[in-house]
Amino acid sequence: MAQQTQVAVIGLGRFGVTVATTLYQMGHDVLAIDQNPSKVQDLAGQVTYAVAVDATDEANLRELGIENFEYAVVAIGANTEASIMVTVILKSMNIPVVVARANTKLHGETLDRLRVSSVVYPESDMGSKLAHDLFLPGVEQYMELTSTYGFSKIKPPLKYLNQTLKESGFSNIRDRYGIAVIAIQRENEIILSPDENENLVEDDILVIAGPDDQISKVVGANEFKVDETTE
Repeated sequence: MAQQTQVAVIGLGRFGVTVATTLYQMGHDVLAIDQNPSKVQDLAGQVTYAVAVDATDEANLRELGIENFEYAVVAIGANTEASIMVTVILKSMNIPVVVARANTKLHGETLDRLRVSSVVYPESDMGSKLAHDLFLPGVEQYMELTSTYGFSKIKPPLKYLNQTLKESGFSNIRDRYGIAVIAIQRENEIILSPDENENLVEDDILVIAGPDDQISKVVGANEFKVDETTE
């Protein structure tokens, strides 16, 4: 990854634990918070810090220095009131990115009105996906193979359009980043193991494989265009 980022994850149910541990495995500085001491103890060694406090008390969060964090994930489960209270506190601290879990449509609409960065409705594997979506913004789609390795689909930089892979430097991407170009998706065509003389054209998508931290370095270096569309 390009740099270590501070992330607070509040609420350590299954979803919150998955988010926290995945982010930690990606190399981020993770503070995990829950008012249940046993949940905090279970997470020892799997995140940077794990603390048992009541996150609905603003004084507790300020004592932990949460206002200096770049990201916060409100992963509180069934307690909607606590989820909203914590979200309000985090927003009042002007944390740049606040992502909150919603249990119902009404809960989600309430969080939207609080102007959170994103509202998620978690499924069984959503915690891992959220962690990757937060810190690999240039990645259109991610498929996990192991906890630290996966396939990604990435739009190539505009400055490399109409150049060959060799001219753009992508033919040696394994040497540069420790990742490999597996294919180019061009409309309905898939070019497997593309030749170094293959031209990159508008709307191409590169399919790459590699460790999460190396993919994060590529995206963090702003070498790829972020695609604003969704599939």
